[in-house]
Amino acid sequence: MNEIGLSPIDGGIIIIYLVGIIWYGIKKGKQKTSEEYFLAGRNMVWPIVGISLFAANIGSNTLIGLTSEAYSTNLAVYNYEWMAAVVLVFFAIFFLPFYLRSKVYTMPEFLERRYDSRSRYYFSTITIIGNVIIDTASGLYAGNLILKIIFPELDSTIIILILAGAAAAYTIPGGLSSVVHTEVIQALLLFASSMVLTYFCFAEVGGWSGMLAGLESLQPQGKSPEEILSLVRPLESDYMPWTGLLFGVPLLGFYFWANNQFMVQRVLSAKDINHGRWGAIFAGLLKLPVLFFMVIPGVIAIVIFSGLDITALNYYMKTEAGEVLCTDLADCPNMTYPLLIYSLLPTGLLGVVIAGLLAAMSSSISATLNSSSTLITMDFVKALKPDMTSKQLVRTGQIATLVLVLLAALWAPQIDRFGSLFDYLQIILGLIAPPIVAVFVLGLFWRRANGHGAIAGLSGGFILAIFIILSSVFDWAPALNEIHFLHKAPLLMLAVMLIQVLVSLMTAPPAAEKVEDMVWSVNIFKAETKELEGLPWYKNYRILSVLLLLVTAVIVIWFW
Repeated sequence: MNEIGLSPIDGGIIIIYLVGIIWYGIKKGKQKTSEEYFLAGRNMVWPIVGISLFAANIGSNTLIGLTSEAYSTNLAVYNYEWMAAVVLVFFAIFFLPFYLRSKVYTMPEFLERRYDSRSRYYFSTITIIGNVIIDTASGLYAGNLILKIIFPELDSTIIILILAGAAAAYTIPGGLSSVVHTEVIQALLLFASSMVLTYFCFAEVGGWSGMLAGLESLQPQGKSPEEILSLVRPLESDYMPWTGLLFGVPLLGFYFWANNQFMVQRVLSAKDINHGRWGAIFAGLLKLPVLFFMVIPGVIAIVIFSGLDITALNYYMKTEAGEVLCTDLADCPNMTYPLLIYSLLPTGLLGVVIAGLLAAMSSSISATLNSSSTLITMDFVKALKPDMTSKQLVRTGQIATLVLVLLAALWAPQIDRFGSLFDYLQIILGLIAPPIVAVFVLGLFWRRANGHGAIAGLSGGFILAIFIILSSVFDWAPALNEIHFLHKAPLLMLAVMLIQVLVSLMTAPPAAEKVEDMVWSVNIFKAETKELEGLPWYKNYRILSVLLLLVTAVIVIWFW
């Protein structure tokens, strides 16, 4: 293929965007009090909450990951997206009201109120580590993939540091208010650029029928078009067996949407419970079109780039033997999205789409940076120095953000060693999530769960997760290594639940006043039913939830 470059027009568009979004983010910043800086004053309305949730989730790492996985493993990767709508409905009904009524700043703080400080500090530590090595680092890595093609002579570390600086430029001074307001702009640009790319992809292959004809002709990996465009895979599937879809994917989704600080923090900024619920349901709705704008282009890439020599991209993948120049897209699927935009888009539009991708990157990075700095400040620093003023807390959060972004920038280049970006995200998440989800679920639905059981479950889950990781490296338990990671995750969750139940039953029950307002009951459901009487359907979150689930079911059945 020919050398790829960037025209002055495209470069100008990208620079104008970056400067503009930094200026807008700083302008919308709030930092007078800790509540303004970390939770945007708790006055966000539902459209902002929903768009912010979507934008924080669909970062450049997810966008590139979805497209590359669609190229490698086809439509099944969309299962992570539609399942988010189901998880968000469950979150809005059961968990969200408790989070907002408690007026907490962080998820670990909520865990302390339900259990004790041990659970809080464990969860806070794990979340900070996860935000750095999963979300922030992968976002920087994805941005590097795009810009490395334009500047092959520039070291990846330099590119990553530049991207980190751009994302931190408005996050550090402006806090969550800057993050949320810029996410609205970035989400709109991301949607627009994704639709543009989808149009050019279909134009290249002759529409839907042309894509099907191309897949029928190529039969990639011996698969028919029906198999490629199927969401549900057989039990022996290496990528996503149907049992993994049923038990593993919801677990990962629940952690990401209902327990992860950098996602839930957007809901905590809602002005009231209704706006929080409407925002969560709206975010679930926004996840559904991802199939057509972000996943399908990866499938079309199979037809467009089959057998193409990509040496001209100058992309070197890290392996145990060192850096290896990629010659075939099948060996370097992370380059699917960059190759699509550089090959298909004309001058001007290319700049807009790259700006959209950088928007996605900065959106997810700024989200994780702000949430991690919130955890460090409110869960650790404030606990050590409770007499700190709001201004001192804000300054601490700003320093924490700077340190975290530097750590993520140092880790990002190592992601190449994991092969697929999406595999990296899901496998690491599959070991972090189960203990946390187990403790939250038991805490909300079982009054007898106590602090001793919670910390025993979290600690036991951590030890088991470490053993699983080391076993995969040193082959300690070959049979364990053969288990799919989407099966390991629910099994790990069950093990943690068993530990927590046994330890809770062997120790004293929690004080009645401690769990009174922290455990779900049928009485809560009945009280909410009375509150919803007389509301128009478009304000009744239960009706909206059912409608969202119906739309989701139609899409899933269509591509079954």
